[in-house]
Amino acid sequence: MAKALVFIDNPGAALKKSSLELLTIARSLGEAVAAVNGELHDDVAAALGTQGVSALYRPSATDLDDYLVAPKAAYLAAAVAASGAQTVLLENTADGKEIAARLGVKLNAGVITDVVGVDADGTAHKSVLAGSYTTTAKARTAVAVLTVKPNSVDVGAPAAASTPETVTIDVRADATANAARVTGRAEKPVSGRPELTEARIVVAGGRGVDGDFGPLEELADALGGALGASRAATDAGWIGHDYQVGQTGKTVSPQLYISAGISGAIQQKAGMQTSKVIVAINKDAESPIFEIADFGIIGDLFKVVPQATEEIKKRKG
Repeated sequence: MAKALVFIDNPGAALKKSSLELLTIARSLGEAVAAVNGELHDDVAAALGTQGVSALYRPSATDLDDYLVAPKAAYLAAAVAASGAQTVLLENTADGKEIAARLGVKLNAGVITDVVGVDADGTAHKSVLAGSYTTTAKARTAVAVLTVKPNSVDVGAPAAASTPETVTIDVRADATANAARVTGRAEKPVSGRPELTEARIVVAGGRGVDGDFGPLEELADALGGALGASRAATDAGWIGHDYQVGQTGKTVSPQLYISAGISGAIQQKAGMQTSKVIVAINKDAESPIFEIADFGIIGDLFKVVPQATEEIKKRKG
């Protein structure tokens, strides 16, 4: 049976939805195995078994996070050799794509990024031109490396759970891989809101907020949702780049996406157009965002959003 290797980097106390999506794809391709970096909690190990993972690979080195991505690529290359996997699945993040590129060189493997779906025969559906089109591609090499966009796949459950065998992988990175070292980290402030890519509700603001995300934060908190932003807002320094949704930011697919003061350029649409329900608020009736919105409000967000927040609080309270 064909094997698909899923890379799970620092899973924390529970598996993320994006990891469950990768495992769902892996099972559709054959036998699912996982390579985990970082601390492995008992609950995560148990969850991997519940997800049908037959083998769990762990690096012999415990300092992979002290360097940039090159040692992780070396670890994955060794895990592929040990497992015999024909497909490697990673998240379509900046790190994930760089690791995939390095892995492709090491394994002489075909690399496909921006994947939004995978058929049982390994054919990948790839989002291109800022999400305007979806193409298909298939690697003809012995190993295929795919990076999958979060919120692209419906999470499924395996037919039966398993008890994965744990295998330690000897990581041997060359000197150049360890040439750059991470010298410090700062803890990201906790907002109390859900992770942007995992949230069921996202409230996003753009150039129209004119630097004031306060009303959108109140609405997001009233709905129990996450806060997002367009590239224009993050480039202006009004909010951190971690909040950016779009082609060069994060891809989200929540049940409800509220767009306030965002024109809806094609780059922004690429990161949110698969949302189940889209509500757009903009003063310009000709804004492209209204082309994909399920509900549109032509008005001043500084009048509309506070009214919505007040009504939501009233109904909740």
